[in-house]
Amino acid sequence: MPTLVNLLEKNRDWAKQSTELDVHFFERLSKAQNPDYLWIGCSDSRVPANQIMNLLPGEVFVHRNIANLVKEEDDNCMSVIQFAIDILKVKHIIVTGHYGCGGIAAAMDDKPISGRLGKWLGSIRELHLNFSEEPSESDSIAALDRMCELNVLDQTSRLSRTDMMKAAWARGQEIEIHSWIYRLNDGIISPLRDVVRQPVEI
Repeated sequence: MPTLVNLLEKNRDWAKQSTELDVHFFERLSKAQNPDYLWIGCSDSRVPANQIMNLLPGEVFVHRNIANLVKEEDDNCMSVIQFAIDILKVKHIIVTGHYGCGGIAAAMDDKPISGRLGKWLGSIRELHLNFSEEPSESDSIAALDRMCELNVLDQTSRLSRTDMMKAAWARGQEIEIHSWIYRLNDGIISPLRDVVRQPVEI
């Protein structure tokens, strides 16, 4: 397990290696960011956006939270989306979940969840109740995987119906929403639905 001193050493090694590969890397990076992509993903430590898309720092704007939720009452998430749309002018917003999501598994469990986490996962519990027969609850792994997919589709739908997205599309801004799912056991991302360019329902 790395200590904090080890992490600082690793940082210096990374900075040195980055400069050796591209002497102007940090000079260019420090001037501005101009990403085409906003990634809305899960906070799970196994799903780092840049790494699994093989992108460099500066190429993707990132927002992560438990179970990759898009909530209009979440000022953090909404501020990130507004900044991405209005300031960065991203062309793609990618909502990405992953199979085996612990947040979704917790929301599917009958046990009560206390505190803020329980409130945060409430919308997933509601989604689970609405789709509890798809697939059979007897197959718990398949049920969790399907709920991970349905959650991505639900968040995509919620995002498409926000005032910010509607306004961007109304003024002709070219911006697409993508629904992706990541598989931990092989590192592959798969799209779940066609690209969204207008408000949709799940």
